[in-house]
Amino acid sequence: MRIFVLLLVLFWATNSFASLCRGRFVNPVTDICWSCLFPLTIGGASLAKSKVPDTKNPSAPICTCQTGNVPRVGLAVGFWEPARLVEVVREPYCFPTLGGISLGSSPARQGSVSTAQRSFYHVHYFIYPVLYWFNLLTDGVCVEQADLDIAYLSELDPSWNDPTLAFILNAEAVLFNNPAAIAACSADCMSAQTKLPQDKLFWCAGCQGSMFPLTGHVQHQSSGIQGSLLLTERLLYKLHRQGLLWQSAGVDALCYKKPQLIMQKSQYRTQMLYPVALTATLSGGCDPLGRSSVLWEANKQFPIKGEDYAYLIWRKRNCCA
Repeated sequence: MRIFVLLLVLFWATNSFASLCRGRFVNPVTDICWSCLFPLTIGGASLAKSKVPDTKNPSAPICTCQTGNVPRVGLAVGFWEPARLVEVVREPYCFPTLGGISLGSSPARQGSVSTAQRSFYHVHYFIYPVLYWFNLLTDGVCVEQADLDIAYLSELDPSWNDPTLAFILNAEAVLFNNPAAIAACSADCMSAQTKLPQDKLFWCAGCQGSMFPLTGHVQHQSSGIQGSLLLTERLLYKLHRQGLLWQSAGVDALCYKKPQLIMQKSQYRTQMLYPVALTATLSGGCDPLGRSSVLWEANKQFPIKGEDYAYLIWRKRNCCA
């Protein structure tokens, strides 16, 4: 019911900047890279293989979980779940994946890209449980059962605009603002290009740059896609840092998702949905965090209708089904 009320509000909202907001509704059948679900594993055995790198799975096929006083016995299943959606937009309260609808005039800062290769964008974080909608992999433990909802708007977060406030909330950023820490990100970039990002280098966003500061400011933007990917990764890190996102991959997450204040980067993949839906693996379809977009970003950004971005977030699920 909430999403219908939200859509009614969005359709009726108008403002003088509405013409700047463009978009289209996502088609969950044709716009999603369904091969990104794989590999599908039971224990250490792969039932459906994939060329995309996978995280480490439990070696034993049988697992047990304690539910009250009764142990639950099941199979240790591993797969990739399309569960979240992130929009990166120039116009405050512009929703490109909801048809390009704007919520109305706002004092929030406008996103912009300057000639000095610096940019600022707002971000939106949606709960987007596609598998539940299509009734796929219906085990209630493995698939999140929820409705489409907006979980985070940067327009309502003052720290997204203000680097000083963001530093107060995340003072550890000062530890990684030095040449040694920044140089280490090159190793993370190389790792993400061939396999998975380095979880130990948690302050790095691979080839996109640094996770810090946790704001919408991009200091060195080579393209709109590079900048939007960086902010998508920053947002995931920020939500983990605030205790809002949890661990979903690995032996520790077999029975229940657990709090994870430092993001495990390897448990996420991104797929571009807007302005162009990329449905092929290893070409923007389901890239690990930190992988460069240079090889596939050509013709994926263009004036007017192609300057805002949306990414489907795939997360690794290990569960006792």
